[in-house]
Amino acid sequence: MPKYFAVFDIDGTLIRWQLFHAIVHGLGKHGYISPEAHDRIKEARKQWKVRTNPEGFAAYEHVLVTEYLAVLSSIEPNEYFSIVSDVFDEYKDQTHAYTRNLLKDLKSKGYKLIAISGSQQEIIERLAEHYGFDYVIGSTLEQVDGKFTGKIDTPIFDKAKVLNQVIGEHSLSKEGSIAVGDSSSDIPMFELVENPIVFNPDQKLFKVAKERQWKIVVERKNMIYELEPKNGQYLLS
Repeated sequence: MPKYFAVFDIDGTLIRWQLFHAIVHGLGKHGYISPEAHDRIKEARKQWKVRTNPEGFAAYEHVLVTEYLAVLSSIEPNEYFSIVSDVFDEYKDQTHAYTRNLLKDLKSKGYKLIAISGSQQEIIERLAEHYGFDYVIGSTLEQVDGKFTGKIDTPIFDKAKVLNQVIGEHSLSKEGSIAVGDSSSDIPMFELVENPIVFNPDQKLFKVAKERQWKIVVERKNMIYELEPKNGQYLLS
């Protein structure tokens, strides 16, 4: 029998917010990021929120990552992972209804569930246990002599390679395979499966999804809109 699988992005796809962003906010809250740096992050986030620049979110993330890397090597790992634990406790159940229910349905049908995320491996592993994922790949922080070096190994720049490794290692079948994601970094992952589900897409992903006629799902407030491609158009199913 084939071993069916479904692969999920996490931040913005299952969890409503970005876990990595919440971790950086926690570092600022506990004084590991200077008030000046924290103000730069908040200002970048504000500029994204006003929606005057289509690249506002990318600009905000750039500031966030820059300030995060600047202080990472000065933080004790046990203190860092204490904040990660707090973020998990706060956000673990703040999920989108569509993807949460899809997870449960696929699990009941025997699908192997895979999570690939740019958030830290430690928090992704806890989410995996909480939601019943079988295989998880997150970002890892290099440590030397019990200290962070500032180097990060993340799967987000080559999700196709990571997914192919999981498929090969566990003899999974691409027959009936499903991928769910919300950003352009998920495109290589969608290209590997039979059934891509583009969830709350960003502008670049939306454009590619329309060109390739991938299913699009939008969850807004308490409504879920499933858009099915047909003859070059989309129908509300």
